[in-house]
Amino acid sequence: PADDPGSDIITTHFDYHSIDQNLLKLDILGHDDPTVIRMLQDLTGIAPTQIPLDDKETMSIFSSTDALGVTPEQINSEVGTYGIPEFGTQFVRGMLKDTRPKKFADLLILSGLSHGTGVWMGNADELIKNKTCTLSDVIGCRDDIMVTLSRMGVEPSTAFKIMEDVRKGKKVKPEYEEIMKKNNVPQWYIDSCNKIQYMFPKAHATAYVMMAIRVAWYKVHRPLDFYANYFSIRTDKFDLDAMIGGEDSIIHALESLNEKKKTREGLSAKEEEIEKSLSMSLEMVDRGYRFGHLDLYKSDSRRFIVDKETGLIIPPFIAIDGLGLAAAQSVIDARKEGPFLSKEDLIKRTKLNSQNIAKIEEQGALKDLDDSNQMDLFSFNF
Repeated sequence: PADDPGSDIITTHFDYHSIDQNLLKLDILGHDDPTVIRMLQDLTGIAPTQIPLDDKETMSIFSSTDALGVTPEQINSEVGTYGIPEFGTQFVRGMLKDTRPKKFADLLILSGLSHGTGVWMGNADELIKNKTCTLSDVIGCRDDIMVTLSRMGVEPSTAFKIMEDVRKGKKVKPEYEEIMKKNNVPQWYIDSCNKIQYMFPKAHATAYVMMAIRVAWYKVHRPLDFYANYFSIRTDKFDLDAMIGGEDSIIHALESLNEKKKTREGLSAKEEEIEKSLSMSLEMVDRGYRFGHLDLYKSDSRRFIVDKETGLIIPPFIAIDGLGLAAAQSVIDARKEGPFLSKEDLIKRTKLNSQNIAKIEEQGALKDLDDSNQMDLFSFNF
Protein backbone atom coordinates (compact mmCIF):
# COMPACT_ATOMS: atom_id res chain seq x y z
CA PRO A 1 0.00 0.00 0.00
CA ALA A 2 2.85 2.42 0.70
CA ASP A 3 3.77 2.31 -2.99
CA ASP A 4 0.28 3.32 -4.09
CA PRO A 5 -0.60 6.92 -3.19
CA GLY A 6 -4.12 6.35 -4.41
CA SER A 7 -4.81 3.43 -2.07
CA ASP A 8 -7.43 3.82 0.66
CA ILE A 9 -5.35 1.59 2.95
CA ILE A 10 -3.53 3.48 5.70
CA THR A 11 -0.08 2.19 6.69
CA THR A 12 0.90 3.06 10.25
CA HIS A 13 4.59 3.46 11.04
CA PHE A 14 6.20 3.17 14.47
CA ASP A 15 9.66 4.03 15.63
CA TYR A 16 11.34 0.63 16.03
CA HIS A 17 12.90 1.45 19.41
CA SER A 18 9.50 2.34 20.89
CA ILE A 19 8.39 -1.28 20.49
CA ASP A 20 11.57 -3.37 20.20
CA GLN A 21 11.34 -4.72 23.76
CA ASN A 22 7.92 -6.20 23.09
CA LEU A 23 8.33 -7.26 19.47
CA LEU A 24 8.11 -10.84 18.25
CA LYS A 25 9.22 -11.24 14.64
CA LEU A 26 8.23 -14.33 12.68
CA ASP A 27 9.82 -15.17 9.32
CA ILE A 28 7.41 -17.57 7.65
CA LEU A 29 9.01 -18.76 4.41
CA GLY A 30 7.84 -21.14 1.73
CA HIS A 31 10.36 -23.99 1.59
CA ASP A 32 10.24 -27.51 0.17
CA ASP A 33 12.57 -28.87 2.86
CA PRO A 34 9.97 -29.35 5.63
CA THR A 35 7.68 -31.09 3.12
CA VAL A 36 10.54 -33.31 1.98
CA ILE A 37 11.57 -34.32 5.48
CA ARG A 38 7.99 -35.02 6.57
CA MET A 39 7.31 -37.16 3.51
CA LEU A 40 10.54 -39.12 4.10
CA GLN A 41 9.44 -39.74 7.68
CA ASP A 42 6.05 -40.99 6.49
CA LEU A 43 7.62 -43.24 3.83
CA THR A 44 10.26 -44.79 6.08
CA GLY A 45 8.78 -44.58 9.56
CA ILE A 46 12.09 -43.02 10.66
CA ALA A 47 11.82 -39.56 12.22
CA PRO A 48 14.52 -37.05 11.23
CA THR A 49 15.33 -36.45 14.90
CA GLN A 50 16.40 -40.11 15.14
CA ILE A 51 19.00 -39.71 12.41
CA PRO A 52 22.60 -39.44 13.66
CA LEU A 53 24.46 -36.33 12.53
CA ASP A 54 27.82 -38.12 12.55
CA ASP A 55 27.09 -41.14 10.34
CA LYS A 56 30.31 -41.78 8.40
CA GLU A 57 28.68 -43.09 5.22
CA THR A 58 26.34 -40.11 5.11
CA MET A 59 29.14 -37.62 5.68
CA SER A 60 31.23 -39.25 2.95
CA ILE A 61 28.89 -38.23 0.11
CA PHE A 62 29.92 -34.60 0.69
CA SER A 63 33.43 -35.51 -0.46
CA SER A 64 33.05 -38.59 -2.70
CA THR A 65 30.55 -40.90 -4.40
CA ASP A 66 31.77 -44.15 -2.82
CA ALA A 67 28.87 -44.62 -0.40
CA LEU A 68 26.43 -44.47 -3.32
CA GLY A 69 28.22 -47.28 -5.15
CA VAL A 70 28.83 -45.19 -8.28
CA THR A 71 31.84 -43.49 -9.84
CA PRO A 72 32.16 -39.75 -10.49
CA GLU A 73 32.27 -40.53 -14.22
CA GLN A 74 28.91 -42.27 -14.09
CA ILE A 75 27.03 -39.37 -12.52
CA ASN A 76 29.15 -36.45 -13.78
CA SER A 77 29.93 -35.32 -10.24
CA GLU A 78 32.82 -35.97 -7.86
CA VAL A 79 30.53 -35.79 -4.86
CA GLY A 80 27.20 -37.49 -4.16
CA THR A 81 25.07 -34.52 -3.16
CA TYR A 82 22.58 -34.31 -6.01
CA GLY A 83 19.22 -33.56 -4.38
CA ILE A 84 20.67 -32.57 -1.00
CA PRO A 85 19.34 -29.16 0.11
CA GLU A 86 21.94 -26.37 -0.06
CA PHE A 87 24.65 -28.78 -1.30
CA GLY A 88 23.27 -30.03 -4.61
CA THR A 89 23.90 -27.07 -6.92
CA GLN A 90 26.80 -27.06 -9.36
CA PHE A 91 28.38 -24.12 -7.52
CA VAL A 92 28.36 -25.76 -4.09
CA ARG A 93 29.39 -29.14 -5.49
CA GLY A 94 32.42 -27.32 -6.87
CA MET A 95 33.16 -26.03 -3.37
CA LEU A 96 32.85 -29.55 -1.99
CA LYS A 97 35.25 -30.83 -4.64
CA ASP A 98 37.82 -28.18 -3.75
CA THR A 99 37.59 -28.65 0.03
CA ARG A 100 36.59 -32.32 0.61
CA PRO A 101 34.84 -31.73 3.96
CA LYS A 102 35.12 -34.50 6.53
CA LYS A 103 33.03 -33.34 9.49
CA PHE A 104 29.95 -31.37 10.53
CA ALA A 105 32.00 -28.27 11.33
CA ASP A 106 33.42 -28.24 7.79
CA LEU A 107 29.91 -28.23 6.34
CA LEU A 108 28.97 -25.31 8.62
CA ILE A 109 31.82 -23.26 7.17
CA LEU A 110 30.86 -24.22 3.62
CA SER A 111 27.24 -23.27 4.24
CA GLY A 112 28.37 -19.85 5.42
CA LEU A 113 30.71 -19.48 2.45
CA SER A 114 28.04 -20.41 -0.07
CA HIS A 115 25.51 -17.92 1.33
CA GLY A 116 27.87 -15.03 1.96
CA THR A 117 29.07 -12.37 -0.47
CA GLY A 118 32.77 -11.83 -1.03
CA VAL A 119 33.69 -14.72 1.23
CA TRP A 120 34.45 -17.57 -1.20
CA MET A 121 35.36 -16.45 -4.71
CA GLY A 122 38.57 -14.45 -4.64
CA ASN A 123 38.82 -14.93 -0.90
CA ALA A 124 38.56 -18.26 0.96
CA ASP A 125 38.95 -20.32 -2.24
CA GLU A 126 42.32 -18.71 -3.00
CA LEU A 127 43.51 -19.07 0.60
CA ILE A 128 42.76 -22.80 0.50
CA LYS A 129 44.20 -23.38 -2.99
CA ASN A 130 47.39 -21.49 -2.09
CA LYS A 131 47.59 -23.48 1.17
CA THR A 132 47.71 -20.26 3.16
CA CYS A 133 45.26 -21.96 5.50
CA THR A 134 42.86 -24.88 5.63
CA LEU A 135 39.08 -24.94 5.39
CA SER A 136 38.76 -24.95 9.18
CA ASP A 137 40.75 -21.69 9.40
CA VAL A 138 38.83 -19.54 6.89
CA ILE A 139 36.03 -17.17 7.86
CA GLY A 140 32.79 -18.97 7.06
CA CYS A 141 30.13 -17.37 9.27
CA ARG A 142 29.96 -13.99 10.96
CA ASP A 143 30.23 -15.58 14.42
CA ASP A 144 33.63 -17.03 13.50
CA ILE A 145 35.17 -13.56 13.51
CA MET A 146 34.18 -12.73 17.08
CA VAL A 147 35.08 -16.18 18.42
CA THR A 148 38.46 -16.33 16.64
CA LEU A 149 39.50 -12.82 17.63
CA SER A 150 38.42 -13.36 21.23
CA ARG A 151 40.49 -16.53 21.41
CA MET A 152 43.51 -14.63 20.09
CA GLY A 153 43.23 -12.06 22.87
CA VAL A 154 41.12 -9.28 21.37
CA GLU A 155 38.75 -7.86 24.00
CA PRO A 156 35.28 -9.43 23.40
CA SER A 157 33.37 -6.18 22.91
CA THR A 158 35.97 -5.04 20.35
CA ALA A 159 35.83 -8.43 18.62
CA PHE A 160 32.05 -8.02 18.42
CA LYS A 161 32.35 -4.55 16.84
CA ILE A 162 34.85 -5.84 14.29
CA MET A 163 32.49 -8.69 13.43
CA GLU A 164 29.57 -6.29 12.96
CA ASP A 165 31.58 -4.04 10.65
CA VAL A 166 32.91 -6.91 8.56
CA ARG A 167 29.61 -8.74 8.15
CA LYS A 168 28.04 -5.54 6.79
CA GLY A 169 30.87 -5.02 4.30
CA LYS A 170 32.36 -2.01 6.14
CA LYS A 171 35.88 -3.47 6.39
CA VAL A 172 38.17 -3.25 9.39
CA LYS A 173 38.69 0.23 10.84
CA PRO A 174 42.38 1.31 11.09
CA GLU A 175 42.27 1.40 14.90
CA TYR A 176 40.82 -2.13 15.00
CA GLU A 177 43.43 -3.37 12.54
CA GLU A 178 46.14 -2.17 14.93
CA ILE A 179 44.51 -4.07 17.79
CA MET A 180 44.32 -7.21 15.63
CA LYS A 181 48.01 -6.96 14.70
CA LYS A 182 49.01 -6.46 18.36
CA ASN A 183 47.25 -9.76 19.10
CA ASN A 184 49.14 -11.55 16.29
CA VAL A 185 46.17 -11.86 13.94
CA PRO A 186 47.77 -12.84 10.60
CA GLN A 187 47.67 -10.36 7.71
CA TRP A 188 45.83 -12.83 5.46
CA TYR A 189 42.99 -12.91 8.01
CA ILE A 190 42.74 -9.10 8.06
CA ASP A 191 42.84 -9.01 4.24
CA SER A 192 40.09 -11.64 4.12
CA CYS A 193 37.91 -9.53 6.43
CA ASN A 194 38.33 -6.53 4.13
CA LYS A 195 37.04 -8.48 1.10
CA ILE A 196 33.80 -9.54 2.77
CA GLN A 197 30.53 -7.80 1.83
CA TYR A 198 27.98 -9.97 3.66
CA MET A 199 28.23 -12.88 6.08
CA PHE A 200 25.81 -15.63 7.03
CA PRO A 201 24.97 -16.27 10.73
CA LYS A 202 26.12 -19.59 12.10
CA ALA A 203 22.68 -20.41 13.53
CA HIS A 204 21.20 -20.39 10.02
CA ALA A 205 24.10 -22.44 8.69
CA THR A 206 23.59 -24.99 11.48
CA ALA A 207 19.90 -25.40 10.67
CA TYR A 208 20.69 -25.86 6.97
CA VAL A 209 23.45 -28.38 7.59
CA MET A 210 21.31 -30.43 9.98
CA MET A 211 18.60 -30.60 7.33
CA ALA A 212 21.12 -31.52 4.63
CA ILE A 213 22.65 -34.35 6.66
CA ARG A 214 19.25 -35.78 7.53
CA VAL A 215 18.14 -35.83 3.89
CA ALA A 216 21.54 -37.25 2.91
CA TRP A 217 21.08 -40.08 5.43
CA TYR A 218 17.86 -41.14 3.69
CA LYS A 219 19.66 -40.97 0.34
CA VAL A 220 22.40 -43.31 1.55
CA HIS A 221 20.36 -45.71 3.68
CA ARG A 222 16.81 -45.54 2.22
CA PRO A 223 17.50 -44.79 -1.44
CA LEU A 224 14.18 -45.84 -3.01
CA ASP A 225 12.21 -43.66 -0.63
CA PHE A 226 14.66 -40.79 -1.20
CA TYR A 227 14.31 -40.92 -4.99
CA ALA A 228 10.53 -41.26 -4.90
CA ASN A 229 10.46 -38.25 -2.61
CA TYR A 230 12.85 -36.23 -4.78
CA PHE A 231 10.89 -36.68 -7.98
CA SER A 232 7.63 -35.95 -6.16
CA ILE A 233 8.73 -32.70 -4.50
CA ARG A 234 11.87 -31.25 -6.08
CA THR A 235 10.97 -31.14 -9.77
CA ASP A 236 7.85 -31.24 -11.90
CA LYS A 237 9.08 -31.72 -15.47
CA PHE A 238 10.08 -35.14 -16.76
CA ASP A 239 11.16 -37.11 -19.81
CA LEU A 240 9.38 -40.31 -18.83
CA ASP A 241 10.42 -42.28 -21.90
CA ALA A 242 14.09 -41.61 -21.18
CA MET A 243 13.74 -42.26 -17.45
CA ILE A 244 11.96 -45.57 -17.95
CA GLY A 245 14.35 -46.54 -20.76
CA GLY A 246 17.31 -46.85 -18.39
CA GLU A 247 20.91 -45.67 -18.43
CA ASP A 248 21.56 -45.44 -22.18
CA SER A 249 18.27 -43.69 -22.80
CA ILE A 250 18.91 -41.14 -20.03
CA ILE A 251 22.47 -40.45 -21.20
CA HIS A 252 21.23 -39.88 -24.77
CA ALA A 253 18.57 -37.42 -23.54
CA LEU A 254 21.12 -35.56 -21.40
CA GLU A 255 23.55 -35.33 -24.32
CA SER A 256 20.81 -33.85 -26.50
CA LEU A 257 20.06 -31.22 -23.87
CA ASN A 258 23.75 -30.50 -23.45
CA GLU A 259 24.11 -29.87 -27.18
CA LYS A 260 21.18 -27.48 -27.14
CA LYS A 261 22.65 -25.72 -24.11
CA LYS A 262 25.66 -24.77 -26.25
CA THR A 263 23.50 -23.02 -28.84
CA ARG A 264 22.48 -19.38 -28.73
CA GLU A 265 18.94 -20.44 -27.89
CA GLY A 266 19.98 -22.39 -24.81
CA LEU A 267 17.59 -24.40 -22.65
CA SER A 268 14.09 -23.29 -21.75
CA ALA A 269 12.99 -23.25 -18.11
CA LYS A 270 11.12 -26.51 -18.76
CA GLU A 271 14.19 -28.16 -20.30
CA GLU A 272 16.34 -27.07 -17.36
CA GLU A 273 13.92 -28.87 -15.03
CA ILE A 274 14.00 -31.93 -17.27
CA GLU A 275 17.81 -31.87 -17.22
CA LYS A 276 17.73 -31.76 -13.43
CA SER A 277 15.36 -34.73 -13.19
CA LEU A 278 17.37 -36.70 -15.77
CA SER A 279 20.63 -36.14 -13.86
CA MET A 280 19.05 -37.55 -10.73
CA SER A 281 17.52 -40.40 -12.75
CA LEU A 282 20.97 -41.33 -14.07
CA GLU A 283 22.37 -41.53 -10.55
CA MET A 284 19.40 -43.61 -9.46
CA VAL A 285 19.66 -46.21 -12.23
CA ASP A 286 23.44 -46.40 -11.85
CA ARG A 287 22.84 -47.35 -8.22
CA GLY A 288 20.75 -50.26 -9.46
CA TYR A 289 17.21 -48.91 -9.10
CA ARG A 290 14.62 -48.60 -11.86
CA PHE A 291 11.47 -46.79 -12.88
CA GLY A 292 8.38 -48.80 -13.69
CA HIS A 293 5.81 -47.84 -16.31
CA LEU A 294 2.82 -45.70 -15.53
CA ASP A 295 0.13 -47.98 -14.06
CA LEU A 296 -3.58 -47.27 -14.35
CA TYR A 297 -4.29 -48.77 -10.94
CA LYS A 298 -1.04 -48.20 -9.03
CA SER A 299 0.13 -44.74 -10.07
CA ASP A 300 -0.64 -41.83 -7.76
CA SER A 301 -2.00 -38.53 -9.06
CA ARG A 302 1.10 -36.44 -8.22
CA ARG A 303 3.67 -38.49 -6.30
CA PHE A 304 6.16 -41.11 -7.38
CA ILE A 305 5.66 -44.24 -5.30
CA VAL A 306 7.72 -47.32 -4.51
CA ASP A 307 6.05 -50.54 -5.64
CA LYS A 308 6.81 -52.87 -2.73
CA GLU A 309 6.22 -55.96 -4.90
CA THR A 310 8.66 -55.12 -7.68
CA GLY A 311 10.99 -52.56 -6.06
CA LEU A 312 10.29 -50.20 -8.96
CA ILE A 313 9.48 -46.50 -8.66
CA ILE A 314 6.13 -45.89 -10.33
CA PRO A 315 5.57 -42.45 -11.89
CA PRO A 316 2.36 -40.48 -11.22
CA PHE A 317 -0.18 -39.38 -13.82
CA ILE A 318 0.92 -35.76 -13.52
CA ALA A 319 4.34 -36.76 -14.89
CA ILE A 320 2.65 -37.10 -18.30
CA ASP A 321 3.36 -33.93 -20.26
CA GLY A 322 0.21 -31.82 -20.54
CA LEU A 323 -1.79 -33.78 -17.97
CA GLY A 324 -2.90 -31.50 -15.12
CA LEU A 325 -3.53 -32.32 -11.49
CA ALA A 326 -7.33 -32.16 -11.78
CA ALA A 327 -7.32 -34.73 -14.59
CA ALA A 328 -4.81 -36.89 -12.70
CA GLN A 329 -6.91 -36.85 -9.54
CA SER A 330 -10.03 -37.72 -11.53
CA VAL A 331 -8.42 -41.06 -12.47
CA ILE A 332 -7.72 -41.83 -8.79
CA ASP A 333 -11.29 -40.98 -7.81
CA ALA A 334 -12.83 -42.96 -10.66
CA ARG A 335 -10.87 -46.15 -10.10
CA LYS A 336 -12.09 -46.26 -6.50
CA GLU A 337 -15.56 -46.90 -7.93
CA GLY A 338 -14.44 -49.94 -9.91
CA PRO A 339 -12.23 -51.09 -12.79
CA PHE A 340 -12.33 -49.35 -16.15
CA LEU A 341 -14.10 -51.38 -18.84
CA SER A 342 -12.54 -49.67 -21.84
CA LYS A 343 -10.78 -46.53 -23.05
CA GLU A 344 -14.21 -45.11 -23.77
CA ASP A 345 -15.22 -45.81 -20.17
CA LEU A 346 -11.98 -44.22 -18.93
CA ILE A 347 -12.68 -40.99 -20.79
CA LYS A 348 -16.31 -40.94 -19.68
CA ARG A 349 -15.49 -41.37 -15.98
CA THR A 350 -12.51 -39.03 -15.78
CA LYS A 351 -11.33 -35.60 -16.96
CA LEU A 352 -8.80 -37.08 -19.36
CA ASN A 353 -8.90 -35.89 -22.96
CA SER A 354 -7.91 -37.78 -26.10
CA GLN A 355 -4.34 -36.41 -25.99
CA ASN A 356 -3.96 -37.58 -22.38
CA ILE A 357 -5.25 -41.00 -23.33
CA ALA A 358 -2.80 -41.26 -26.24
CA LYS A 359 0.18 -40.42 -24.02
CA ILE A 360 -0.93 -42.80 -21.27
CA GLU A 361 -1.33 -45.48 -23.92
CA GLU A 362 2.25 -44.84 -25.10
CA GLN A 363 3.34 -45.76 -21.57
CA GLY A 364 1.66 -49.15 -21.95
CA ALA A 365 -0.85 -48.45 -19.18
CA LEU A 366 -3.93 -49.18 -21.33
CA LYS A 367 -2.86 -52.39 -23.05
CA ASP A 368 -5.61 -54.44 -21.37
CA LEU A 369 -8.43 -52.05 -22.34
CA ASP A 370 -10.54 -52.25 -25.49
CA ASP A 371 -11.44 -49.06 -27.33
CA SER A 372 -15.11 -49.19 -26.34
CA ASN A 373 -17.58 -51.03 -24.13
CA GLN A 374 -19.38 -52.55 -27.14
CA MET A 375 -18.83 -56.28 -27.50
CA ASP A 376 -18.08 -57.83 -30.87
CA LEU A 377 -20.52 -60.76 -31.11
CA PHE A 378 -18.63 -62.29 -34.05
CA SER A 379 -15.58 -62.85 -31.86
CA PHE A 380 -17.47 -65.49 -29.83
CA ASN A 381 -18.03 -69.13 -30.73
CA PHE A 382 -21.55 -70.31 -29.99
